[in-house]
Amino acid sequence: MLKRIVTIQDISCFGKCSSTVALPLISAMGVETAVIPTAVLSTHTGGFTRYTFRDLTADIPKIAAHWNNLKLHFDGIYTGYLGSREQVQIIAEFFDTFRSDSTTIVVDPVMGDAGKLYAGFTSDFVLEMRKLCRKADVITPNLTEVSLLLDTPYPETYTEADIQSYLRRLTELGCSTAVITGVRYDEEHHGASAYDSKTGQFYSAFQEHVPEQMHGTGDIFASVLTGALVRGASLQEALSIAIRFTVDCIQATVDDLHTLPHDQAPWYGVEFEACIDNLVQYTKQIGK
Repeated sequence: MLKRIVTIQDISCFGKCSSTVALPLISAMGVETAVIPTAVLSTHTGGFTRYTFRDLTADIPKIAAHWNNLKLHFDGIYTGYLGSREQVQIIAEFFDTFRSDSTTIVVDPVMGDAGKLYAGFTSDFVLEMRKLCRKADVITPNLTEVSLLLDTPYPETYTEADIQSYLRRLTELGCSTAVITGVRYDEEHHGASAYDSKTGQFYSAFQEHVPEQMHGTGDIFASVLTGALVRGASLQEALSIAIRFTVDCIQATVDDLHTLPHDQAPWYGVEFEACIDNLVQYTKQIGK
């Protein structure tokens, strides 16, 4: 039977991130993908100026009420960028309404990067996001978001033991599984580490580090991880697929840099379209 995920995040009409990444990638994994847009922007905000923005907070409860009347069931609920405390509170209610014993809830607690909160977010927003993470099965913070969720200094350096300690503490927020993205223990490799509090097991996946900074890679990782988990992948399988595909996309973009202005390809978004065949093949290997 076809699985179904709803992803709740903004739509950037140009620039590949959020819903315009999640919808095609999860669909390519053979999972029906519904969307609840939290806002519509003419472009993403990472490098563009004078972009348009329309807040859709008021529409979310109406969509949820209609879906509830239709008695829709979701095998996965996946949240990305949420723009306000009010949106986080509304999504927490959505979880309560639509979760079942067979629903996997993945929260990507998008709040900041490089040790800093994104513009417009405050400590009150962090508190609300912490509450939302309690309701998730899986959370996928980067190291900046780890520091915010745990109210601990941003780690400029860290060891594997440090990462494992952070993972344990993240699950103490209430989620059963925590994944930390952007983990590097050396100069050559980049990946993610995870902890399943139900089994007490740690997992990790690493690929060769590509030094170019690119927009939207976190959305690619979280989308593929969610799709893989809902398709029945183990946590290790899901991590490995998500990291491998993310690096495929980065490398494809790097390979194209010589044909484009150097500052445009990373700025406009990663060229995941060139790698969708890879994702289809990785998905076919789940459980084998």
